[in-house]
Amino acid sequence: MSARSKGREIALQALYQLEWGDWEDDPEEALLSLLETAGPGRLDKEHPSVRFALQLLEGILENRDKIDGVIQRYARNWRLERMAMVDRNILRIGVYELLFSDDVPPKVAINEAVELGKRFGAEDSAPFVNGILDAVHKRERGA
Repeated sequence: MSARSKGREIALQALYQLEWGDWEDDPEEALLSLLETAGPGRLDKEHPSVRFALQLLEGILENRDKIDGVIQRYARNWRLERMAMVDRNILRIGVYELLFSDDVPPKVAINEAVELGKRFGAEDSAPFVNGILDAVHKRERGA
């Protein structure tokens, strides 16, 4: 698994943790707490995966209202708060990378989010994530 793929996985776990707790929590604190529970010697805050996860978290939290608005626009018949928490946070990562990150090709952003859906979501998470992110890519980015 690449450092960025692992970073997305870590960011997903931290977003999940933040959503259970308080969105006002510091993303770095959430990451450090997550790393502590992973066990000694697993990853530290200087690891490339962790640095990338922090970059994702900060960007997502900074743009969360815009990201959530985009998700809501394309998630027909689904209110954001009724989505599975894992799916909602995978979509946040995917939309952030599609719309706010210049160094991730759209197909990579979508594929990585779909893979997160396969690993952490329910049986229908991957197609759900794929459908929404594909629509965002085609309509928001003018692909």
